[in-house]
Amino acid sequence: MSARPDAVPAAGEQPPTIEITRGDASAEELAALIAVVSDAYAQESADAVADEPQVSAWVRTQRSLRTPLRRDIPWGRFSG
Repeated sequence: MSARPDAVPAAGEQPPTIEITRGDASAEELAALIAVVSDAYAQESADAVADEPQVSAWVRTQRSLRTPLRRDIPWGRFSG
């Protein structure tokens, strides 16, 4: 099954398929099934686009106020 017969899947992507393992479906039942599933597939793939993260101007211009403290140097540089 394919959403559109002229649609070409992207590289590495396989077109969806339907395999009937039991029963005997008529041509009308198969056509209805393909129409419903292909519409649901097309809608889900259109909704699956990730939103781009929005970065505010505050975050974009944020910088650290000082360098992080070095935890490997003891307090007051006393080692004894």
